Amino acid sequence: MRPPLGSYALDTGTNRVGVVMGHQGPYVQLRPLGGGREWDVPPDRVREATPAERISAATAYANARSRGEVP
Repeated sequence: MRPPLGSYALDTGTNRVGVVMGHQGPYVQLRPLGGGREWDVPPDRVREATPAERISAATAYANARSRGEVP
């Protein structure tokens, strides 16, 4: 799967939701919601994030930010 740039995808190996930032070689590059370091995911381990997964990831980020855990 080659998800489009800017879409939300789930790394099924780590259960992390990220924004698709690019495709480098065989990998899909994801960036965490709210920014941060990108990570490479093999294409067979990526799928489109469901609306519930996107909301859960956004809520987790907002909660961590309110606790001062992220800049």
